Amino acid sequence: MRRGFALGTAIALAVGLTSACGGDADSGTTATAPADSKPVVGVDYPRSDTDFWNSFIKYVPQFGAENGLDLKTSNSQNDIAKLTSNVQSLVSQGVKGLVLAPQDTAAVAPTLQQLTAKKIPVVMVDTRPEQGDAYMVVRADNRAYGEKACKFLGEKLSGKGKVVMLQGDLASINGRDRTEAFNDCMKADYPGITVFGEATNWDGAIASQKLQTQLTANPDIKGVYMQSSFALAGTLQLLKQRNLLVPPSDPKHVFVVSNDGIPQELKEIAAGNIDATVSQPADQYAKYALEYTKAAIEGKTFQPGPTDHDSTIIQVRPGLLEDQLSAPLVTADGGTYGDVPSVKSDDASLWGNNLGG
Repeated sequence: MRRGFALGTAIALAVGLTSACGGDADSGTTATAPADSKPVVGVDYPRSDTDFWNSFIKYVPQFGAENGLDLKTSNSQNDIAKLTSNVQSLVSQGVKGLVLAPQDTAAVAPTLQQLTAKKIPVVMVDTRPEQGDAYMVVRADNRAYGEKACKFLGEKLSGKGKVVMLQGDLASINGRDRTEAFNDCMKADYPGITVFGEATNWDGAIASQKLQTQLTANPDIKGVYMQSSFALAGTLQLLKQRNLLVPPSDPKHVFVVSNDGIPQELKEIAAGNIDATVSQPADQYAKYALEYTKAAIEGKTFQPGPTDHDSTIIQVRPGLLEDQLSAPLVTADGGTYGDVPSVKSDDASLWGNNLGG
């Protein structure tokens, strides 16, 4: 079943902030800090080689200051061994909470177990651990990303033709969610469309090479789904080389959908070079990750239900809650595709239009 981003009416519990009491394992160990002290929080950036994560990195100091936090940061550069080392270093610096965004969602389990034993709360951003606990996961519904891309392409192609899906890393829950949802939606709603799935490990060079191979073997491909903006530059270059970078009104146009909502994607939609993206909220990832980390340090707890910021907290499993933030489909016309509404690429509510210098 599809999971939406609108406030759920079926969930009766409203989100509540309550003080952690005797039932919490660490309630008896909380020390009283001086009134003017700033909680020390560690943030490990997962990488700095994409526009999306560089945008997230830019927002973190802003929201750290707004929450009165003393931030210690590191960058694991998409390397789980480096993340493990960074966490050890941050813990040695006395952090009281951690924000992590591991790209390998299975291999992070031992690190989470160690932090649980040390009673250091963890908020995870963008990815969900396959094992182990976290105080909160701040993430959008990644299955909805795949479904939205599917319905946009399905409608634009009138339910027939060939599309290439440039997958992310299938070791990541995000890559699997987007891939499975896109495939499930195509099979159920647009069986006349053939999908060529290509694993790329979130690597732009690999994505470009595999797309080139598919375009050579299938010159009648009419759609591309990029699971993130990592493939944007290479895809546009290939389409230009093949004289396929033409306006949507031209019969040769190849419809392209991305995921992220970075400023460049919004510009390319307005220019008619790509057709849609799903705006992954880099600003809210930083904002709510740090707010939840501060709440964890203060001993507050949350329950499943609708929030005050247009999202819903779900229980993934015992010991793991996920705040599923809104991530709208973005198009040139702001139309509805299938049952999926969209916003225009110049909409002032999109973080990609407000990033600034």
